[in-house]
Amino acid sequence: MSAIELQPFLHDARFSVAAPSFCASRPDGRIGEGADGFYHGDRRVLSRLEATVAGVPSAPVATADGPDGSTTFVTVLRGLAELTADPAVTLERRRELRPGRLVEHLAVRNAGDLTARLRLDLRAESDFAAMDTVKAGRTGTPRTAEAEPDGLRWSDGPLTAVLALSPAPDHLDAATGTLGYDLELAPGQTWQAVLECTAEHRDGDLFPAPPADAAPWHTPAVTGREHDLGHWLTRSHQDLRGLLLTDPLSPADTFLGAGAPWFLTLFGRDSLWAARMLLPLGTELAAGTLRTLARRQGRTVDPATEEQPGKILHEVRREEQHLGTGSHLPPCYFGTADATPLWLVLLHDAWRWGLPADQVEELLPQAEAALGWLERHADADGDGFLEYLDSTGRGLSNQGWKDSSDSIRFRDGRIADAPIALSEVQAYAHEAALAAADLLEAFGRPGADHWRQWAERLRERFRAHFWTEDEDGRYPVVALDGAKRRVDSIASNMGHLLGTGLLDAGESELVARRLTAPGMASGFGLRTLDAAAAGFNPLGYHTGSVWPHDSAIAVHGLARAGLHEAAAPLAAGLVRAAAAFDHRLPELFGGHPRELYARPVPYPASCRPQAWAAASAVAVLQSVLGLEADAPGRRLKVRARVPAGYESLRIDGLTVAGLPIEVTTDHTGAVDLRAPEGFTVTVAG
Repeated sequence: MSAIELQPFLHDARFSVAAPSFCASRPDGRIGEGADGFYHGDRRVLSRLEATVAGVPSAPVATADGPDGSTTFVTVLRGLAELTADPAVTLERRRELRPGRLVEHLAVRNAGDLTARLRLDLRAESDFAAMDTVKAGRTGTPRTAEAEPDGLRWSDGPLTAVLALSPAPDHLDAATGTLGYDLELAPGQTWQAVLECTAEHRDGDLFPAPPADAAPWHTPAVTGREHDLGHWLTRSHQDLRGLLLTDPLSPADTFLGAGAPWFLTLFGRDSLWAARMLLPLGTELAAGTLRTLARRQGRTVDPATEEQPGKILHEVRREEQHLGTGSHLPPCYFGTADATPLWLVLLHDAWRWGLPADQVEELLPQAEAALGWLERHADADGDGFLEYLDSTGRGLSNQGWKDSSDSIRFRDGRIADAPIALSEVQAYAHEAALAAADLLEAFGRPGADHWRQWAERLRERFRAHFWTEDEDGRYPVVALDGAKRRVDSIASNMGHLLGTGLLDAGESELVARRLTAPGMASGFGLRTLDAAAAGFNPLGYHTGSVWPHDSAIAVHGLARAGLHEAAAPLAAGLVRAAAAFDHRLPELFGGHPRELYARPVPYPASCRPQAWAAASAVAVLQSVLGLEADAPGRRLKVRARVPAGYESLRIDGLTVAGLPIEVTTDHTGAVDLRAPEGFTVTVAG
């Protein structure tokens, strides 16, 4: 069996996140198998943390998430102090996570009529396994612990982990990592202890945590009546706070790590999309994300890392990543075709939502460098399209958001050969060129006319080369392959073209019809690949699964194109899926049809939480309202009426230029938007 087949499943794991740390455990709180562990900075600090009572069977009965981000696990210790069939003794573990620190409040409660005598053993191990090792399904070698007066210590080069108990344990065996308590509890008595594990890297964190309770956006809220969108927004807000990281080169700048467990670091594409989706809550996160990536913008040509002048990076790690596909990614890797245009689009959109002019202007040199990359490096063969090719043979073979090796394929299942020009990358580049032209013109810099002409030429070439036809009519293909053949799959990529200016009104309607057809719309969101395609797999990473951010981008694009009737059922599907996942949408889930499955089917190795999945809640809210901003022009745009199901709501937390926007919907769905003083509101149909 190959390493990729052994990737740990996560669908039943419980996650707590406080970046750059997170904890993954079994539903009963036990840490001890698969990807379980307490992690800090891409290394597993605790690989085992179990609580047992010798000779006593345990039965987990409850797991509850607290409003403070804690998680409580309740287990019945069967047979202890029991006179009847009623359980009498329980073990409760309340877990709290902070950056670099895991705390568990332990409580054994005797509610029986007899005295309970027991030995409670805690067993802990550390293997300091790297993230790529865990993801490949391999385990690290447990380190030998050193005894401390109240616990254990492990070390691995610059890494140190210390586990301490209060009160100190009655028994301690460093060789086996066992810490024990001899307990005698009278009826009604409770015993308590606190376990704390701290992690430290001698060189400091690659990307440190922000100050406690600091969130660079306003808190969203939907009230007035019970609504799953409101619950999704609340949970997403909590999860996104847990994913926040800072730039050590400028600690005031924050960005979102992509997701736990596999991607809790800076990712160009993911961090940009998440920041863009959150713009209606404020521009501070966007500014931090833009500046963090600008500091690491490409300056030279380095084939080993795919760096090129003006290019925005793909991801940053402390160590090289050895992936199960055989790829070896350097610590700072630039293998992405879309992060650079997405950076330009975010700068423009942040300006439109009210990012102060001086902060926009200070990033214009980096914007001009990014435009230079579009023109001089992104089109390697000079055909007028942006392509990618892994020239090293060690990097990612696909460098769009669908970056798995089998993701770009023809309708008959054949894998496309590189270099590949993705349809959505052309759309991002078109939108970026127009956005940059607006910025250059507004700030009195040259080049606006050139980039508008560049965008128009790209639009004409796209129309000539990326469209094909089948028995149901015309549609845009996924990509052009290395031989300039149309990769003719019907896939969710086309949803990213909407609202970018690349399509005209008629073309947008053709795309909308494809996206809402049964083969693409699962009832819980868009499938990444049409169900009729030869390579379709509802649990394929990019070949039939549903990605919430992908669906939300399509919903937002449909709304921007004025196709609200097509957007509404897709948005409703995402809200429905969020409710099924306790309002914490995973990175992706199965593309099984809703008419056969009442709940979405989990993708077993999916990250949860994932930044752009959580941020999708705000994108869906913005799309439902049809809300658009032009802060420099002091204008807002909103729909006259929301879709059915969103009546009688109040929406708080929305802002423009740092000023609050008050929105309510009445019992008929009519929208009332109270704009800040000096703003004009346009109401669309």
